[in-house]
Amino acid sequence: MCSICAIADFKSNENLNPGVLTFMGKTMKHRGPDESGLFLGRNVIMHHNRLSVVDIRGGKQPMSAERDGKKYTIIYNGEIYNAPQLRAEMAELGAEFVTKCDTEAVLWSYIIWGEDCVNRLNGIFAFAIYDESRNRLFMARDRFGVKPFFYAYAGSSLLIASEIKAILAHPAIKPKVDKSGLWQLLFLSPVTFNSTTVFRDIYELAPGERAVFDYRGFKKEKYWSLEAKPFEDSREEAIYKTKELLKDAVSRQLVSDVPLCEFLSGGLDSSAIAAIASKEKREKGEKTDTYSFEYEGNKENFKSSLFQPQGDDAYAEGAAQYLDTNHTVLTMSSYMLSKLLCDAVDARDFPGQADIDSSLLYYCRRVKNSHTVALSGECSDEIFGGYPWFYRPEMTERDFFPWIHNPYARINLFKEELAAPNEGYSYICEKYRAEKSEYSVLDSDSLTMKNARIATNLSVRYFMTSLLERKDRMSMASGVEVRVPFADHRIAEYVYNVPWEIKFEGNVEKALLRNAMEDFLPSYIIHRKKSPYPKSHNPEYEKNVTEMLNTELARKNSLFCEIIDQGKVRAMLEHESQTWFGQLMAKPQLIAWLVQMAYWLEKYNIVLV
Repeated sequence: MCSICAIADFKSNENLNPGVLTFMGKTMKHRGPDESGLFLGRNVIMHHNRLSVVDIRGGKQPMSAERDGKKYTIIYNGEIYNAPQLRAEMAELGAEFVTKCDTEAVLWSYIIWGEDCVNRLNGIFAFAIYDESRNRLFMARDRFGVKPFFYAYAGSSLLIASEIKAILAHPAIKPKVDKSGLWQLLFLSPVTFNSTTVFRDIYELAPGERAVFDYRGFKKEKYWSLEAKPFEDSREEAIYKTKELLKDAVSRQLVSDVPLCEFLSGGLDSSAIAAIASKEKREKGEKTDTYSFEYEGNKENFKSSLFQPQGDDAYAEGAAQYLDTNHTVLTMSSYMLSKLLCDAVDARDFPGQADIDSSLLYYCRRVKNSHTVALSGECSDEIFGGYPWFYRPEMTERDFFPWIHNPYARINLFKEELAAPNEGYSYICEKYRAEKSEYSVLDSDSLTMKNARIATNLSVRYFMTSLLERKDRMSMASGVEVRVPFADHRIAEYVYNVPWEIKFEGNVEKALLRNAMEDFLPSYIIHRKKSPYPKSHNPEYEKNVTEMLNTELARKNSLFCEIIDQGKVRAMLEHESQTWFGQLMAKPQLIAWLVQMAYWLEKYNIVLV
């Protein structure tokens, strides 16, 4: 994994400043600590930081290739899991490979197939290719947005980068946040609308989009989305094909020239990935390395709830023993959990998910001591129907995103004249209604199937994207590449059309996946109730973040104190509050998020417009 950034200008090359570009690239050195590269072209300059994973010696970037006297140069961040098959096919079509890395496979796929190359790629990617003969820049992002791609304009120049901080490092870009950005922060964070960011004039190439920039300007289009099709397979065929697709996805993602491990919580999703991986490795005489995560004081303070019925520790160790892996339990203190909240903001470039972010950042730093690549179980719930809004239509029939339990919980803590909560709520509702009308359904779909399709698209395009963003920023801030086998478009495309009665058989969420994994896992994991990413139950954590927030509230002349309603915040601190976001975000997380918000406003010199 790596970072990419570039400046392109097809009207005036006076704006192509290598010093500015290098400074932008240095802000993302954490994504590619192994080496950096620079390309200076007539209308495009490119920078790349590399984390070496495959073909460590041969995969340097920016990378160029020539065919028929025409030159092409790429900067690329990602992994292509069908690269060997593509290379064999393209070699027969005249491609001349000089490395073993997938960067070259992506470059040649564009040389041979042009813009349609993206349809042939199976993997996670964000890349830009300077096509010198046509004097244009071609760009693309993977189907689910596993890899990031941001852009902005500086006069006639286009700026692109893997992270927002690099865009903000350009002297022409200012950290402005308008009402739309503020409402996304206070209502939806960490979710943002597709193609936007919380910053005015900084945009995102959405998942499944490609774009071209030349002297005529910037033009982008969608090249992939979930498509509703009639389903003709039986229940048994659906189970078998799902199992085979998942096995193939995991197998493809085990390729690495550096140490690779698996994250193992003991839940169905991570256990499924680890089970398939460990079986394949055993057949090669190798043993799988796995990690699980825990917090100091959790065993003594754990309280069962509807959303988190039991802790992960016993299940993780049981799964590791069953699969015979080299297992390590990483434990985090409440002090470190709160201390890294601000580091997590630096990694994400805006306040995200409080300790859900900071804990993953810490664990990835620990994993980096021994491993550079990890496989993780994200994206299963969004594809197989693991959330309550899949089978509770009243949640999607609301005018608001279904995972937000109390939309006003955060925004009501800010001064009303600034936040305009009612206006913001109407704005979000309008966006949500428009979003629901875009999805692909069939006239023959039952009401439950139609709702499942809507829930799938909402989850994939928003909820899942935010989780993948978190995974990318926290892992890459640590120099670790995390792969997500469930985010294989072939799995999503197939499962999208499996009847809901099969996916929710016996009124059990993710029944299709459970049935597909029966040969790989013990029954106590197959039938384990969904349990989300673990949080700290140690009261010491709430005490720590409360002290941090009180320190911010006592400061003079800070933007945070100008916009926060201190009376409401102090009332919240004195009383118990209900869950405000998703399954894990209760009072301690709300306090921690406010700490992140205060830090972000000052560190990023935010200007509200």
